[in-house]
Amino acid sequence: MKATSKAQPADGSAFAGKVALVTGAASGIGRATALAFGRAGAHVVVADTTIDGGHATAAMIVESGGKALFVRCDITRADDVRALVDKAVSYYGRLDIAVNNAALDEEAAPLAEGAEDQFDRIMGTNVKGVWLCMKYQLRQMLEQGSGAIVNVSSVAGLVGAPNRSIYAASKHAVVGLTKSAAAEYARSGIRINALCPAAVKTPMLARAVERDPASEKKLKAAQPMGRFAETAEIANAALWLCSEGASYVNGHELMVDGGLTAV
Repeated sequence: MKATSKAQPADGSAFAGKVALVTGAASGIGRATALAFGRAGAHVVVADTTIDGGHATAAMIVESGGKALFVRCDITRADDVRALVDKAVSYYGRLDIAVNNAALDEEAAPLAEGAEDQFDRIMGTNVKGVWLCMKYQLRQMLEQGSGAIVNVSSVAGLVGAPNRSIYAASKHAVVGLTKSAAAEYARSGIRINALCPAAVKTPMLARAVERDPASEKKLKAAQPMGRFAETAEIANAALWLCSEGASYVNGHELMVDGGLTAV
């Protein structure tokens, strides 16, 4: 059985009436997560800077019988993020769930050879972008008295990543933001968790392998399950973290890594 065949939400109405916002949803993990929420009955706000891909994701949800809205958003810009949350609320009336997935990974060099502008780009999206998203999502959720946020970090947010030190630092920061905010808002009816995938079959991984062709073999060799994750497997974990089944899970970094960090 292929991994994708077992990566479907068990209940098509599990999130009926809920409003879920997913950033970086034009492709990869973000698209899979947006589609999974749509299948589970949520009204989905698809956010990305890639217009064609974002519209395509929203169209897929609608074609499958769900409800979706695409909003172009650069998460490094406060005005864009504020407008994104405002649009979600004006269109659907509330915001119950947010999956902050948008990220950059454009690094393949030892730290001493890194470029300052690359540092600023990666940190700007992966750290500032998540901080801005949470800032405006939390304001809305505080008004409602409820909400669930999942920030997509990485196993590189838990361990070192040679030749990807900036990316690893940014993903460690996502875990730190998650834990701090989870403690701050735990008594406000809001849960905040981090998702830490290992290598996933996404366009981002394809670009990384293109930069360093030898990395694919090394990554698979290090993986106890001997394969990369499917995007739907990561999406399922995000849905669980946002579900009532995870009602007492807060401030946690959930590893979805096929056992990579167990060895």
